[in-house]
Amino acid sequence: MNMMFNLVVVVQVISALSIIALVLLQHGKGADMGAAFGSGASGSLFGATGSSNFMSKSTGVAAAIFFGATLALSVMANQRATTVGGGVMDKVVKPVPVTGAGAIPTTVPAAPAASAPAAAAPVASTPAGAIPK
Repeated sequence: MNMMFNLVVVVQVISALSIIALVLLQHGKGADMGAAFGSGASGSLFGATGSSNFMSKSTGVAAAIFFGATLALSVMANQRATTVGGGVMDKVVKPVPVTGAGAIPTTVPAAPAASAPAAAAPVASTPAGAIPK
């Protein structure tokens, strides 16, 4: 199954590259000199399309192969997901706890007892409204 999947991926990539090359090599509809001045069939909605040539036919074949390979890949991916069973989280590997000197402690050590603050020097208080000397 894995070899077939890889083969379909290779076919898809080759067909995609061939589509790119064939489209870039084709002659555009509006590239005629008369189309620049508005003559002839350039005024129609989609332009004059004569009979298709070899390049346009091979572009269509490469596009059909590309869509077929994409459909095959989606079917294969769907079969892979259903044969394994379970959800996405079922495939997660649970970590093995480390014991020994390098282990992370699972309990937090208690904080040291807070010592009472040192007694502050007595501050002379002045009665309200009195000016200190």
